[in-house]
Amino acid sequence: MCKIKKKLTLQAKFHAMSEETISHEGVITKISDSELEIKILAQSACASCHAKSACGMGEQAEKILTVPKPTDREFQLFQKVTVVMAIGQGNKAAILAYLIPIIILLAALFICLGLGLGEGLSALVGIGALVPYYIILYTQRDKLKRRFEYRIE
Repeated sequence: MCKIKKKLTLQAKFHAMSEETISHEGVITKISDSELEIKILAQSACASCHAKSACGMGEQAEKILTVPKPTDREFQLFQKVTVVMAIGQGNKAAILAYLIPIIILLAALFICLGLGLGEGLSALVGIGALVPYYIILYTQRDKLKRRFEYRIE
């Protein structure tokens, strides 16, 4: 189950600020020297609803996360852990995954329509305009992994 909570952290010169986090419970499925592979069950809001069987709208999906292995603790396969990420990082991920691609798609679509291309061809050009974006994301995946860090509590 997804939980949002406030965690108090110290900032330079003893100023305090609150950092909102998202946490998921998961199970360790693979252990390496530097990383843990954790399977979480991502649920939509209605997946935990008591009436989900009646409406059929509940949705659950398993996700695999790769998390840096903390050196101060020992872990075992199939151990239950809580994975935590700052909400700000989740927002950045949503921007990269959803907002930027839709802007690229719509910009290409409207530019092509403005140039007098047909709707079908404009749609294909719009979808094709996403290819370089996803190639860039793929080539920068290691850099992005460092920016989006999960931790285990």
